[in-house]
Amino acid sequence: MGKETQIEGFNTIAQRTFSDRKRTNILKKAEQLTIVFLLPKVPKFISPNVLTLMGTLGSGLLFLAFVLGTYVANWYLLLGIIGLAINWLGDSLDGRLAYYRNIPRRWYGFALDIIADWIGIVLIGFGFYIYAENGTQIVAFAFVALYGWSIIISQLRYKITNEYSIDSGFVGPTELRFIIAFILIAEILFQGSITYLAGLITMILLVINIIDTLKLLKLGDLKDKNPD
Repeated sequence: MGKETQIEGFNTIAQRTFSDRKRTNILKKAEQLTIVFLLPKVPKFISPNVLTLMGTLGSGLLFLAFVLGTYVANWYLLLGIIGLAINWLGDSLDGRLAYYRNIPRRWYGFALDIIADWIGIVLIGFGFYIYAENGTQIVAFAFVALYGWSIIISQLRYKITNEYSIDSGFVGPTELRFIIAFILIAEILFQGSITYLAGLITMILLVINIIDTLKLLKLGDLKDKNPD
């Protein structure tokens, strides 16, 4: 009975907390379980805005890791993994905390979240640009540009379907953080590998964006034909 009560409590919190968006990423279940576990433990003096700032500071720590990895020693890239964890904590809990506390500001939070995400990805891209060797900085530029494209796709999908999703199929921001962490570890062990791995991820992101754009255009076409 206790276990059933816990499951019922989780479902109630999850329904309220994640009601504003659709998730399809691989780590969805584990991520939501973690978020529901953490939400009641967030001190009352910490607001959703503070968590948003925390997420941005996490991206800033990753930027710093790239700088230190460039001018001091590349093992400083390990700081970037801590930065990714902080970024996940702030970015994943900010809006969820607002819904959990029944103080959501839907459009304010939506706008702030997108702006914070963009600032964060620019910081990461700029850090990688500093770390990249001559001639490979284009990968950093391409990554930021393609991530920006994916943000635009998510906003247009929301406009057309009125259903907000931040994932591209089975891959979402959380999976991307794990991929970046793997790339950082690989670069520490095999210096120079970051260019090839980041290039590969950028190419995959390009393919995903093209596929998502074609799907988006199809959704737009269907809505034009069936406006109601």
